[in-house]
Amino acid sequence: MKQPLLAEKFGARLTRPGRTRFRIWAPGRMQACVELEPGRPAAREFPMQPKKDGWFEAEIDCGAGTRYRYRFEDGLSVPDPASRMQDGDVHDASVVVDPSAYRWRNARWRGRPWSEAVLYELHVGALGGFDAVRAQLPRLANLGITAVELMPIADFPGGRNWGYDGVLPYAPDRAYGTPDALKALIDEAHGLGLMVFLDVVYNHFGPDGNYLHAYAPSFFREDVQTPWGPAIDFRRRQVREFFTGNAMYWLHEFRFDGLRLDAVHAISEQDWLEEMASEVRQALDSQRHVHLVIEHDGNAVSLLEHEFDAQWNDDGHHVLHRLLTGENQGYYRDYDERPAALLARCMAEGFVYQGEPSVHREGQPRGRPSAHLPPTSFVLFLQNHDQIGNRAFGERLTQLMRERGRMEALKAAVALVLLCPQIPLIFMGEEYGSETPFLYFTSHGPELAQAVREGRCQEFAGFEAFAQDTAGANIPDPNDARTFDASCAGLWEDAGDWWAYYQALLRCRRDVLMPQLDAARALHASALGSHAVEARWSLGDGRVLAIHANLGDDAVVCTAPAESAQPLFESRADVARRLREGGLEAASTVAWMEAGSP
Repeated sequence: MKQPLLAEKFGARLTRPGRTRFRIWAPGRMQACVELEPGRPAAREFPMQPKKDGWFEAEIDCGAGTRYRYRFEDGLSVPDPASRMQDGDVHDASVVVDPSAYRWRNARWRGRPWSEAVLYELHVGALGGFDAVRAQLPRLANLGITAVELMPIADFPGGRNWGYDGVLPYAPDRAYGTPDALKALIDEAHGLGLMVFLDVVYNHFGPDGNYLHAYAPSFFREDVQTPWGPAIDFRRRQVREFFTGNAMYWLHEFRFDGLRLDAVHAISEQDWLEEMASEVRQALDSQRHVHLVIEHDGNAVSLLEHEFDAQWNDDGHHVLHRLLTGENQGYYRDYDERPAALLARCMAEGFVYQGEPSVHREGQPRGRPSAHLPPTSFVLFLQNHDQIGNRAFGERLTQLMRERGRMEALKAAVALVLLCPQIPLIFMGEEYGSETPFLYFTSHGPELAQAVREGRCQEFAGFEAFAQDTAGANIPDPNDARTFDASCAGLWEDAGDWWAYYQALLRCRRDVLMPQLDAARALHASALGSHAVEARWSLGDGRVLAIHANLGDDAVVCTAPAESAQPLFESRADVARRLREGGLEAASTVAWMEAGSP
């Protein structure tokens, strides 16, 4: 098995009780040593032996719990870039960890098929840490969730962060708990039949606490820039192994059921993605269900044809948001013309943009043809951390739609997302109709905090609220603790009948659709006027799922379903009967099951 060899190639590893091997790749340095218990009276230094290709190594009599740092010839002292745990924050000492210390209760868990996934995205810090998330798992299982997805947990600076500023990819952030607390969360989830996914960031490091430039400058390439600075150099074998080993580490040692890879379009060497996925699948137990999901702004179809299970369907979100709110700023401009027809294409073919020019991207073509992919290749959602948190004031759809008097339209959209054969994702609090904002929050020092505020105004200048507030005077300050607190307060206070509504939809998905989704294929989808669609999919047992959804304020005329069609779900009472008469009510969704062809 490759996992132990690759993941343990980096950092500190127990070779036996009381004995630890330390390894660091520092091609920009001539000498290195290990500092044990730095800053304490018993501190000791041990020289590391230089090895080929920039590696340094030492084996020392010390065990789990030992604090350590690496020191170089000029006195620079740094934490382990592959630290498994920090003694505090990202600038502090690293800690030797015994990966076998935790005793798994559900060691025989093998996961669930991808077709059974109903994803629930959450921020661990907003819920109170690993132990607090673990306490909520029975509630999520009762709702009908089958997969909990954690936003990034890799160690980041300070105590408040979305997680995309991580700098120590192997270390669960101590603000959330210990590695064993994370394992206990995953173990509990498996006992409840829940998968657990982790959002990982392999396209950049955060701006505070990343020392790699100082001792491994060849980790980056100055000739390729990303929105976060110089690109990570995936041309180098050591860099590839660092991140491939990281993926294996989370899936093997922590027994995560899958990974969601953030913004992989920003990885300059795209071939690494296929290489990594292939090596991960070869290294893990073939009896396990392990799932790999990507976010890719370029709608990279080729990745979905091989080792990756699915991609977040931003196209689907954007056109649904445009139909519900009427907003057409920023990237929503690309969905302003004939949005119902674009939604129909999403239902039938997955991506909206399959090579067409994007107005938002100054006419550049985006995407590739995707109609040949199964519906389960796409993760569909109405809300997620980005689409709420990258609004200036973090408003959820519940607030936006209440202000517009269109809550029934939102419920119709929820039914469409949860009952169509694409894989649904729910963002934390959505099932309660929560109006708690999800704002962008950090805990940087003053200088970096100001740069973050200015950078967000520049990045989202296409949205009016950011463009009018370039000084950040009115937009909540990401670095203010009150911004984080506002994103947590009242998150799970039930607002009406939302919980029961989500639960009924997910029960319908579980009982009727899940067993047939592996073989689901789109048959047809078309627009019904300006805000409505009808779509049909064949299922594994030969029957046909049909959905009629109207997100507008006016009824539309449509073809009545076949007499043999049986309604599965209606978002409002009596709309199925009216549909049989040839009219689809405003702000409503109806799902049907039709007999298949003889």
